[in-house]
Amino acid sequence: MQKMLSIISNVLRGTASKNGAEVASEGARVVLSSRGYADFTQQATFDIKKCDVHKLEEAPPQEAVLTREEGLQYYRTMQVMRRMELKADQLYKQKIIRGFCHLYDGQEACAVGIEAGITLSDHLITAYRAHGYTLTRGGTVREILAELTGRRGGIAKGKGGSMHMYTKNFYGGNGIVGAQVPLGAGVALACKYLGKNELCVSLYGDGAANQGQIFETYNMAALWKLPCIFVCENNKYGMGTAVERAAASTDYYKRGDFIPGLRVDGMDVLCVREATKFAADYCRSGKGPILMELQTYRYHGHSMSDPGVSYRTREEIQEVRSKSDPISMLKDRMLQNNMASVEELKEIDVAVRKEIEDAAQFATTDPEPPLEELCNHVYSSEPPIDVRGTSPWSKLKSHS
Repeated sequence: MQKMLSIISNVLRGTASKNGAEVASEGARVVLSSRGYADFTQQATFDIKKCDVHKLEEAPPQEAVLTREEGLQYYRTMQVMRRMELKADQLYKQKIIRGFCHLYDGQEACAVGIEAGITLSDHLITAYRAHGYTLTRGGTVREILAELTGRRGGIAKGKGGSMHMYTKNFYGGNGIVGAQVPLGAGVALACKYLGKNELCVSLYGDGAANQGQIFETYNMAALWKLPCIFVCENNKYGMGTAVERAAASTDYYKRGDFIPGLRVDGMDVLCVREATKFAADYCRSGKGPILMELQTYRYHGHSMSDPGVSYRTREEIQEVRSKSDPISMLKDRMLQNNMASVEELKEIDVAVRKEIEDAAQFATTDPEPPLEELCNHVYSSEPPIDVRGTSPWSKLKSHS
């Protein structure tokens, strides 16, 4: 009898202990999930990689201050960009998106960092890998995905596609390699001519860096001291050709010769932000143009027609993902410095996935633009004017 009572007592103690542990665990979860604003570090300072400089006596700082609010904003924007591009990949493989499609995943820190270093009243023009900048310049995921699927609700009314998206102070999205660089200098000339304290960021890739028109633009911009930041997004491959096989000099930040330059870690959003702030201050002070080379990496191929693994190995891509991913880098910094909780970042991830799915639903159900809208926005004029079609009997109106 005594032995049986002892066994029952031990069982009851074990059950109570187990229940107590469950209660404690649940209590910990409640406490964790109810952490207030004051429980987090509101601001922290981080060491960032030193920028290489050309013809500059000063350089961007090697420390960056990040607030919790900024960190959460950067994290969310980069996650939206990443998920949006992965959804575009999926829709392309389903043949819902057709034609040219160049994805930006891997390079998110460039777009977010540049935008954090300038203002929305400044101007920006880029090449055909434009989805990320369309987002940071004020476009929505719905508008971008609907443009990719050629729908009426797209940011260019379904008539521009992947390479031709525009918002206020954002001039595309340009399909001709390198052609946007002189256009960007023209925008910078307008800023100077109108006496505005604004600048233009003119982006191009390492593949376009050997274009003659870029060097002509450097020359004019330096002569006229235009407020232009030339940005070379060096993602290591021009289409399928490694930079070492395409360029005698891969020091793209020195290519301006007489124009000062910076070489920046393009996988670190804080490094890009601080370098952009430095470059913007340089331009606004009236010293003329400056050149930035952002060393970055794209996870997808050059375009959706390029598998991306015939000229580089899967192991190379995976190594960059594991060691230098811009989203993971920011996430680790915030978690290690108590600027956010794992649960909070997961909630952002869930909200982002829902936003992307809702946008994809819209992009696949919104109607295509009707024929009568084909010639709209060809001319800016009032009243609307006739546009000749493919035959004398085919007439369309152009509404601006």
